[in-house]
Amino acid sequence: MKKLILLIICLPLFTLGQQTINASINHGGITRDYILYVPNSYVTGNQVPLVFNFHGYTSNATQQMWYGDFRAIADTAGFIIVHPEGTLDNSGVTHWNVGWGGSTVNDINFTSTLIDSIASEYSINLDRVYSTGMSNGGFMSYQLACELSDRIAAIASVTGSMNPGWFNSCNPSHPMPVMEIHGTADPTVLYTTVPNIIDFWRGINNCNNTPVLTNMPDINIIDGCTAEHQIWENGDNGATVEHYKIIGGEHSWPGAPFPNGVTNQDINAAEKIWEFFNKYDINGLILPTNIKNITAEKSAKLIKIVDVLGRVTIPKPNTPLFYIYKDGTVKKRILIK
Repeated sequence: MKKLILLIICLPLFTLGQQTINASINHGGITRDYILYVPNSYVTGNQVPLVFNFHGYTSNATQQMWYGDFRAIADTAGFIIVHPEGTLDNSGVTHWNVGWGGSTVNDINFTSTLIDSIASEYSINLDRVYSTGMSNGGFMSYQLACELSDRIAAIASVTGSMNPGWFNSCNPSHPMPVMEIHGTADPTVLYTTVPNIIDFWRGINNCNNTPVLTNMPDINIIDGCTAEHQIWENGDNGATVEHYKIIGGEHSWPGAPFPNGVTNQDINAAEKIWEFFNKYDINGLILPTNIKNITAEKSAKLIKIVDVLGRVTIPKPNTPLFYIYKDGTVKKRILIK
């Protein structure tokens, strides 16, 4: 396997006040480092989401914190970000063990242990733990979706992929919302791997066969690429599969502050990923407050929402929909907006 992302850059060595915390835990006899970003809005006792942001092969936590930067978004949205640091592989470079090169480090268990460690110090909503990452970090996110799905609500990969063997072994415990952002001219992780990934998760989530396509505005006409948004809707528990196809884009994070090959500037990957994550918890689509109030009536549990043709769907404004509850109740609702 080729080395996936090499960011050779000079980064500032300062942190952003008390919000950025360099920490470590011992796991498997190894000291594992990570960088935690806690927004100023954080208040002990108020549970907040946790976002894992995994770096690429040969990169590190500091580089990923700056390259795939969620901090300004966290300041507004109020979630905590953890940037874990990989260990050295047999070639002496940082990596996440996703089955390459004979690595024996258990990064799945490390991630689970890190969730517990952070949750012991901060008020974390354990139903809202998400994973994203660049390249090798994207592979890691897919591996978590397969092997730690009971703790991960949704994942997003940027220029990552899945190992061929995972398609047979992956068995998530719940429908898994998945986003893939990938350049069609990626020379490192070839775009030809993406359709199989989309088909796999579309099937796992029982989404529509045909996506809704949106051409993103070509805001930056000199970045050498354009973006297309594809979304497969109506999955179980409201789960979707989404794909930003960066036409002409290379092995890079869209919206990054410094280029790494042809880098799309029409979208900001971090913003799109958080918009995606923010729709879900581990039980599926987070229903709007007005729908939650409806489902609370008679303490009935909502099983699914269907349209007039009986197709499973998600809440949509100005559309007649049927809400089917565990107690056998069926209610027709129209949300007027």
